Amino acid sequence: MMYAMIFLGVVSFALSLILTPLFRSLGLRLHIVDEPDHHRKIHKVPIPRIGGVGIVASAIGAYVLLLVVGLNGGGVVRAGEPFAVRLLPAIAVVFGVGLIDDIFGVRPIIKLAAQTLAAVLAWETGIHLSAVGGHDLPAIVGFLLTTIWIVACSNAINLIDGVDGLATGVGVIAVVTTLMAALLHHNIGLALATIPLAGALLGFLRFNFSPASIFLGDCGSLTLGFLLGCYGVVWSEKSATVLGMIAPLFVVFVPLFDTGIAIVRRFVGQRPIFAADREHIHHKLLAQGLPPGRVVLVLYGCCGLTCVASLLLTASRMQYRGLIVASSVVMAALLSLRYLGYTEFTIRDQGEPQTESLVRLLNAQFGLMKFEQGLSASETLEDT
Repeated sequence: MMYAMIFLGVVSFALSLILTPLFRSLGLRLHIVDEPDHHRKIHKVPIPRIGGVGIVASAIGAYVLLLVVGLNGGGVVRAGEPFAVRLLPAIAVVFGVGLIDDIFGVRPIIKLAAQTLAAVLAWETGIHLSAVGGHDLPAIVGFLLTTIWIVACSNAINLIDGVDGLATGVGVIAVVTTLMAALLHHNIGLALATIPLAGALLGFLRFNFSPASIFLGDCGSLTLGFLLGCYGVVWSEKSATVLGMIAPLFVVFVPLFDTGIAIVRRFVGQRPIFAADREHIHHKLLAQGLPPGRVVLVLYGCCGLTCVASLLLTASRMQYRGLIVASSVVMAALLSLRYLGYTEFTIRDQGEPQTESLVRLLNAQFGLMKFEQGLSASETLEDT
């Protein structure tokens, strides 16, 4: 089985190195490109945005070649069957809507509906939360939590895909961390599902890191986020404690936190939730003067720290694991709300001086009114 795992990782990596340039050329030929707008899209030339096709093709191709070559390929497919076979219809839905959006454009509400459908299909295949801390959940609660989690992960990776190599690198870190957790839990099915994806992403990163010559596109980012969401559910099933079940959340903590901030600030600012802007964490770091490459490395480091925390939560039995959770949350909150300077979250600080100015203005108005009244009264006395 170990040789088969190594084969899947190496072959998917090699296929990604071969197929990515081919799909890059195809994207340019068919003009499936991301045009620069000098606002949110700051690249200088049109860049193909169907990189997700190469990643999916590389991962599936690795499985096919394993069956052809042997190396216990049949046993591998049976061990990974919950992911390799039953999840394919759900993957096809989320990948398909992403590809259509890359080529023709799709309204956000349609993409959200497709992601929800894919999450429902994943639930039907057995990807669902059924218990928390050893306590069984009502079926409807488990269904809602699973659906919301998978849809949130899909959108989180999609929204953080705003700087060359960012979403792909975050995906590599998250998938490798999930692979390590699968090996710690002896979950062969989860390990077999993550290995080819890790290899394909790593090969793709060669062409996607700054300066990128091809983008993930929605077909890539949505599919990656969807798979990470499904992997997180499977990971949590092996955790007997609540803290252990939190571990998969830390794998995608940075993109999820960025998405949560985006929703809150748009709500506070009375803007549409689906409206695009330049206020994500990576945009804020760029505004601080950091070059794109350094922004990506900073966020890689943040993701690496949260992923280490997730492995500590799932693998160790230390008494103060809750402190890791609280520290990471506080760190992210301070990073986004203080250093990055979101005005929506500092309205109270800005409001206090404005209130004081308003009070001073009203006092001045009342004083002027009293002065005028006193002046009128004195003129009346003089007349009498």
